[in-house]
Amino acid sequence: MPPRLAKLLPLIAALASGISAPGAQAGDAPDAPAPSQAHGLLMLDYQTIPIKGRPSIDLVGTHVLQQFSDGLYAGIGIHAPLVKGEYGGLMAFDVTLHAERRLSGNLYGDVGASLGGGAGGNSAAQAKVIAGAGGFVKTYAGLGYHFDGFSAGVNLSRVRFTESALHGSQLDFFVQLPFSYSTGSYGSSGQRRPADAASEPDTNIVMLGLDNFIQIRPQGSYRQTVNLVDVQVDHFLNDSYYVLFEGSVGYRGLPTYNQILGGVGYRHAFDRRFKLYTQLALGSGGYAPEKIDTGPGLLLYPKLIAEYRLSENLGVALSGGYLYAPKGSSKNITVGASLTYHLSPDGGGSLDGGSSGHEVVQRGFRFHVFQQTEFDVKVRDHDQGAVRLLSLQLDHVVSDHLYVPVQASIAYSRFLGYPGYGELLTGVGIQSRYSPDHGLQAFAQLLAGINIHGLVLKPAVGLNWGLSDRLALYAQAGKTFSVNEAHLYPRQYAFSATSVGLGLSYRFSLPL
Repeated sequence: MPPRLAKLLPLIAALASGISAPGAQAGDAPDAPAPSQAHGLLMLDYQTIPIKGRPSIDLVGTHVLQQFSDGLYAGIGIHAPLVKGEYGGLMAFDVTLHAERRLSGNLYGDVGASLGGGAGGNSAAQAKVIAGAGGFVKTYAGLGYHFDGFSAGVNLSRVRFTESALHGSQLDFFVQLPFSYSTGSYGSSGQRRPADAASEPDTNIVMLGLDNFIQIRPQGSYRQTVNLVDVQVDHFLNDSYYVLFEGSVGYRGLPTYNQILGGVGYRHAFDRRFKLYTQLALGSGGYAPEKIDTGPGLLLYPKLIAEYRLSENLGVALSGGYLYAPKGSSKNITVGASLTYHLSPDGGGSLDGGSSGHEVVQRGFRFHVFQQTEFDVKVRDHDQGAVRLLSLQLDHVVSDHLYVPVQASIAYSRFLGYPGYGELLTGVGIQSRYSPDHGLQAFAQLLAGINIHGLVLKPAVGLNWGLSDRLALYAQAGKTFSVNEAHLYPRQYAFSATSVGLGLSYRFSLPL
């Protein structure tokens, strides 16, 4: 795996930095010590699972795993179908614990477990059968072999959605790509250090925007435009070629339509400000094939992007493309607009061709994994009980007292009798100043985003209780409620709930 490609993986965690104010207070910060090297694995796997009385489903899994000690890893991942059955739109998100041990030479054994939630099926009724209550559990054990730059092997895997027909034991084939990256302590957030003079600019770009899918002769029951929030991360292998990761979720038309794609692209620079990107991505996505027919989920997405740089880091972009499902009938013309943020880990270059600086700043990040329960859930004043969620939140620390959070949650219990409730939120947070001598750090945040009914706000307060520089206990309490000033959804979908969450935080800094 090329070392520059490996740097993409931890920087996916820096998505929020595109809407922050980089370098805040950096000029007053003391010099940071040189960062250390952290290590991890990108793990891809494929398995086919039988479903009693229905066609089998194939699941492709993608996991990013951080190494915490020799042979022990933890991280997050996603599973989605590709080419079997009609399950387009089914997805499961999880947290994973993975362990490896060398047995002889390059041969090693592995064991692991994933817990999370998800949903999907070709209709709402089938989703209850396929995904049950929404809880997702996977356990596995097997053998792998280390080759030059990667490893591959096979596991015996046990997969189950709770209270569903989707469960089975089967062979799971996997490939692992190791990566490493420079990281610093959480306590060094905001500190500066000399830049690496050998570094190159525009190593990574984050694009955050809105996309619109205009359906062509739709065969599903939903025939209107689908409006989505879109995030794309590009990692450049050289000045022109890049690899990309893209995720999208619907906010209007088909709320929580979802897709995940990866691919390759080429950038042509007309000058230092105006650039054109052509790319091709492949992945999985959909909603339910009866609504929008992506068949088993396989998607192809060629796209053209035109970008204009406003400054060293920021730009604006317009895009157009053609999204289609080779094994379904869904075909779409796509148009979108994005803000772009250029990440240059070691200084990079300026628009006038000179050096943009001789130092970099350690940017602080916190990654929280927590169980969240929403109590007193109401939909237009009708009590719906409680919903249990697996939640992930990334905080980008802008300054001592300001951070930008991004939170994603998926239910592992039913909502309105069905699996698949989810939330995607971002906003702003304020916090007490971090001190290594004082374990507690308090915060308050205001998040805005979407759930399956439409737009919501979520104010919350909480605490981080440091166990070490890297690890902390995490707790938050908040209130979620609908906002509908733009009349984007019917009044009967008005939502409210009170939430409490408890989990763990992993804290670190990256040289950006």
